[in-house]
Amino acid sequence: MRPLYREAVTQSVFGLAFFVALVFLSAGTWSYWQGWSFLVVFAASTTTFTIYLAIFDQPLLERRMKTGPWHERERSQRVIVSLIIAAFFAFIILSILDWRFGLSPVPAWVSVLADAVVVVAFLGIFAVIRVNSWAASNVRVEADQKVIDTGPYAYVRHPMYAAAFWLFVAIPPALGSWYTMVLVVPFLAVLLWRLLDEERVLVRDLPGYADYRQRVRYRLVPRVW
Repeated sequence: MRPLYREAVTQSVFGLAFFVALVFLSAGTWSYWQGWSFLVVFAASTTTFTIYLAIFDQPLLERRMKTGPWHERERSQRVIVSLIIAAFFAFIILSILDWRFGLSPVPAWVSVLADAVVVVAFLGIFAVIRVNSWAASNVRVEADQKVIDTGPYAYVRHPMYAAAFWLFVAIPPALGSWYTMVLVVPFLAVLLWRLLDEERVLVRDLPGYADYRQRVRYRLVPRVW
């Protein structure tokens, strides 16, 4: 097995084991169908992406695996990524604790609908990686990088962030919590900070990005912003 594949498999296996432990230790029980449903949807989506990249875009797979603040070159991005990771765990753990103690019960159909939104969010991310082989997990410009203006990039400049936002929105109801959705507001602030700081880097380091920014005016939502 190639080292890249071995590393991808190792990350996937240990990542899944970690999330299983995180979810059910937080829930205090195995009888938590919302947790099982979310794990199946999340694991199936991420595994499908990994397999796709391993077959069709190994350089992007390698870039996507370099995630975490220690892979960021910009000091501001190291802070931002740390906040995003903290937000992700807060969304997961607080949602599960809300469900565990019955603080804001969510109807079953809402949790199922939220799982569907998670799938749609991952499909949005998939639409991005299909057209952008430079969609790394960290903010940097490669020596041969080009501006991508096809696919979802023809409508908004940061389609992956738009999809990721809906992923975070769906996590609390998928896991059985209403109250945890209050975290969406501070998370959006951090996401916008990352987006605007990334644009600063792209305008500075990526030839043609300033012109692309003039052609595609909207960052996240067409005709809105």
